[in-house]
Amino acid sequence: MDTNKMFIIDDNGNEVEVDILFTFESEEYGKKYVLYQDPNGDEEEVFVSSYDDEGNLEPVEEENELAMVEEVLGAFVDEKEKEA
Repeated sequence: MDTNKMFIIDDNGNEVEVDILFTFESEEYGKKYVLYQDPNGDEEEVFVSSYDDEGNLEPVEEENELAMVEEVLGAFVDEKEKEA
């Protein structure tokens, strides 16, 4: 994914533009991930989905996989705080 914005469909079927924080790939799970936020939502709330080469999003629901994503997000936040 090459832009910093994308569109998702929310729970009500509405198309919502969200801000991409970053993407990464996990060799362990063999997947690509995108972490994003709703610019009109809670600043602390971060969403994650895995995606394929066509840009199709899939939910990340497995506990171990979510824990790995949380670790990566924590490292991202720590790096951003150091830069500030």
